[in-house]
Amino acid sequence: MIFQTLILQNFGPYGGRHRLNLRPDTAGNASRPIILIGGLNGGGKTTLMDALRLVLYGQRAQCSTRGSLAYADFLNQCRNRQAEAEPTLLELVLEHTLNNAPLPTEFRIRRQWGPLQKNGRDTLEVYQDGQLAEDLIKGWDERIEALLPLGISNLFLFDGEQVAELAEQDELPPGVVQAMRSLLGLELPERLDADLDVLITRKRKQLAQDNDLQKIEAIEAQLNQLTEQKGSAKQVLASLTNKKEWAERELQQAQDKFLAEGGKIAAEQAQLEAKRAHLATDLDHQQSQLRDLAAGSLPLALIEPLLTAAQTQAHDEVRHRQYELTHDLLTEQNQALLEFAQTSLGQKSAKQIQAFLEARQASLAQPETGLYLDAESSHLHQLEQTLSQTLPNQHRQTKAHLKASQQRQAEIEALDRYLASSATEEIYEKLSQQVKAAQTKLAQLATDYAKAEQQLNQVNQALDRTKKDLQTYSQLAIDFKNTDHLLKSAAKVKQTLALFKQKLKLHKLNHLEDLVTKHFLYLLRKPDFVHRVQIDTETFRLALYDHNGELLPKHRLSAGEKQILAIALLWGLANASGRQLPVAIDTPLGRLDSEHRNHLVDRYFPQASHQVILLSTDTEIRAEEVERLRGAGAIAREYRLEYDPKQRQTAVVSGYFW
Repeated sequence: MIFQTLILQNFGPYGGRHRLNLRPDTAGNASRPIILIGGLNGGGKTTLMDALRLVLYGQRAQCSTRGSLAYADFLNQCRNRQAEAEPTLLELVLEHTLNNAPLPTEFRIRRQWGPLQKNGRDTLEVYQDGQLAEDLIKGWDERIEALLPLGISNLFLFDGEQVAELAEQDELPPGVVQAMRSLLGLELPERLDADLDVLITRKRKQLAQDNDLQKIEAIEAQLNQLTEQKGSAKQVLASLTNKKEWAERELQQAQDKFLAEGGKIAAEQAQLEAKRAHLATDLDHQQSQLRDLAAGSLPLALIEPLLTAAQTQAHDEVRHRQYELTHDLLTEQNQALLEFAQTSLGQKSAKQIQAFLEARQASLAQPETGLYLDAESSHLHQLEQTLSQTLPNQHRQTKAHLKASQQRQAEIEALDRYLASSATEEIYEKLSQQVKAAQTKLAQLATDYAKAEQQLNQVNQALDRTKKDLQTYSQLAIDFKNTDHLLKSAAKVKQTLALFKQKLKLHKLNHLEDLVTKHFLYLLRKPDFVHRVQIDTETFRLALYDHNGELLPKHRLSAGEKQILAIALLWGLANASGRQLPVAIDTPLGRLDSEHRNHLVDRYFPQASHQVILLSTDTEIRAEEVERLRGAGAIAREYRLEYDPKQRQTAVVSGYFW
């Protein structure tokens, strides 16, 4: 299948008529499958995806903004507000090869609605090879299910938010599980099993006597009633699931707003102010210690060079004073030494010794710097004590107190800035009430959900008991007959079918596991991190294993790696389907690092399908990625969605942002 052309007229922000040529370029040997459409947030990218879904599926379309709106109200909401009396129109031209025909068949699907449609519904027109096809219009839902089933459409028409949600969930969403079952062909054995149940029921009625028939019919009536109750219970549970998910989002938004607008700070204000008071007290203590140091000997550090010089001078003066006290004794000793030298060493040596002693005595008698401090030994000791111990110790203490003081000052300033962003009492009360209301709503929904789940379980248990009763009674009532061959054969067929279904599931899932593993490792930045991906046969839950066969918890994956895993799953499912269908991706590169972005650009986008429609902002597929795709020859066409805020209109123009 190939989407050829999409026309939008007065749809959402698209005022007037806009035509996009979506055909990929398959000329020559090199295929260029990508149609690149750029647009800023709010420019109409998601609206374009909704247009594809709406034109294909009509009332059944799973559009992003519909919610719980009735179809007529949703159509009215989709009309361009400036269209006035002009109609809203969506038209998609696609071609598809039917039953291995030599040439593809062209389908033109057109939906139109507006002021002239009194019932608020749309008018559907379907053309096949240029001819209006009334039979296709009446049975379009069946035809599109054969071409592109709604159940698997989200595997081919998906957005980045869907991928991000799929990446964060431990359990696959029910829609994805249903699509997997459909793609893997698991619904056919189940339909055959149900058909066998119908056949067995009919035969039981034919074989049973009148009394038996009445009892069997009563059990079957109860079975039908329980089946209806099960359907209702499942609908209630599905509705509560959606409401619960919305309530969880609302609670998260309320909590985020509570944090963003200073609610958390206001709630902690008493503790924060107590912490600030403690810091201020410690700051005062540190500054008091600094003042005490400043009142002591610390200022002498400013004249430390002078004190060192005074120490030297005092040392010289103390030595001179000591010389004066010992002058007579020293003179007497020197004279005795000279007499000894003259007697023992000779006249020449005695003269040399005499000259040395006279010079030495002259230097001690008169210091070089003079005598002006009148220093004594106690003064010299005090100076030495101050310079060697007192001042160094006070230096260290001052640095420690100063550092602690600066740290406390910085912490106080940071706390003051933090407290300045605290919400006012009125805003805090409002934010707190919003969070409490969201919590209460979620708690109530969780309770309702648990009750609905319990009710569904009870219905399932009653249904199982009734089925066993039916089987038991029918068997007892008909055992005496020799005509139960068909029932016994059917039972054997059901056993064989159950075994076939299990083996089919294993075979298909093994194939899908190989595809998902291959794609995941192909796109992953760390290919040696994961060895294989395994899919649970009952829940379809994904599990990752390393090269040693050890289970890798999903929380060990980064947000980008989880998103790569989700994309690999969607890619693997698309390949496993065996259907040649276009792939449309909205905002595909959120939360990915540069290497993973490059892997998607180089390895996924050009190979995702024979036709790939990419819708991106300028920050996702940037100039660098565009050049890589152009350089690889992967882009067939480029468009840009330009939104005019004054006109509140979006226009489709040729060419990407760069």
